[in-house]
Amino acid sequence: MSKIGVLTMIRKLTVWIASMTVALLAMDVVLAGAAHAQEAVGEWHGVLANALSEMRIGITITPKPGGGYQGALSSPDQMPGALPLDSVTMENDRLIFSSERIHGRFEAHWDRSQSAWVGVWTQGNSGPLILTKGRPEARQRPQTPKPPFPYRAEDVSFDSAPGVRLAGTLTIPSGKGPFPAVVLITGSGAQDRDETIMDHKPFLVLADALSRHGIAVLRDDDRGFGKSTGDFSKATTLDFAVDTQAALAYLRSRPEIDANRLGLIGHSEGGLIGPMVALKDRGVAFVVMMAGPGVAIRDLMVAQREAVARTAGVAPEAIARNEVIMDRVLKTLSNAADPAQGQADAAKIFTDNGMTAQAAAASVKQLASAWFAWFIAYDPQPTLTKLKVPVLALNGDKDVQVISKQSLPAIRAALKDNPDATVVELPGLNHLFQTAGTGAPLEYMRIEETIAPTALDLMVNWVVTHTLP
Repeated sequence: MSKIGVLTMIRKLTVWIASMTVALLAMDVVLAGAAHAQEAVGEWHGVLANALSEMRIGITITPKPGGGYQGALSSPDQMPGALPLDSVTMENDRLIFSSERIHGRFEAHWDRSQSAWVGVWTQGNSGPLILTKGRPEARQRPQTPKPPFPYRAEDVSFDSAPGVRLAGTLTIPSGKGPFPAVVLITGSGAQDRDETIMDHKPFLVLADALSRHGIAVLRDDDRGFGKSTGDFSKATTLDFAVDTQAALAYLRSRPEIDANRLGLIGHSEGGLIGPMVALKDRGVAFVVMMAGPGVAIRDLMVAQREAVARTAGVAPEAIARNEVIMDRVLKTLSNAADPAQGQADAAKIFTDNGMTAQAAAASVKQLASAWFAWFIAYDPQPTLTKLKVPVLALNGDKDVQVISKQSLPAIRAALKDNPDATVVELPGLNHLFQTAGTGAPLEYMRIEETIAPTALDLMVNWVVTHTLP
């Protein structure tokens, strides 16, 4: 259920992970040598790393008309495109640049022995960052589909709530329709239609596999992200459910689609949204839950924080201490008569326990958001109990974000009166359904596999069985 990372740019890791991993340790860096101004111009790359993740960074610096420098920051593991830098300063052997949008700042000196800018990146917390010449290295993602495709892919757009127009891709199988179809529902955090993370495109891989087997697939950018309009920052899970209903309505408007054979496949938070929409929209024929939660979110988060911290090597006593801190913060926010004062008090709890003021403010802002307030209060059990359409619920046994041993028994119990419910624990798979070592989020980007064939084949075969003659 990833939402906010230790660094605010790491959108796939959850805010509660960030709050528990109290601070990155700033490191002293030996800086030596000197540089000329022209050495700042060009493309540079480096890796931001901590116990939970690694993130590639790309920096492009060019001369500014009239003097000085300008630049852009990219993070191929987290976002498409590049983010313009607000300021770039190069003086003698010193390089400084910053981005107000992500509250990030880099200060470095030129190290002639490494031919690199060696310095510290600050974004709430601080950590070392070395920039060397060139672009970030491409990661191997052999499952990413390559054209030509034996189906048609069409860019589409459709309206949802007022001010929200969703942009996406509809893949339509070759041959004579109308075809059964599914809507793919992304997990937490602003995501594009492919659910891109760390160069992986799991929804592109899934859509390709389904459409090759006769299933049309609609996947769209989250509201306010990619080519979709709207304000993501103010949206809750209920809003994303409205967007999913809009996607279903759009499919029903297409003559190539069989309106009586529409299903939902949701990953993580999307696995929670699917049952919600299916219960409201009686035209939904089936639901696939990919690592969807089966227990109250508050309980899921406790288990998640412990599992993620454990795989990151955090000592048991520190895990217990951090849980006490998080409990105090959440109670402070929920019990506050004055929200502003409650947030100030919650931030003080974090700073009193070692978090920087900037990191504390960012964490509290997320914990006090409308999305989080709704999310943490939700229990999926009542919805699952009422769900009577066919359901396939999958979870990897190495998932440390939605713990299979916690969620799957609860899902199985809730669906016990559903005559067509299949609940499967997949051995060796993590939250992204990759074949994993420990399941730690740090592994996501290191694994070349996007979706394990066992999981992909199981989903495709199940959908085909429930839709095609």
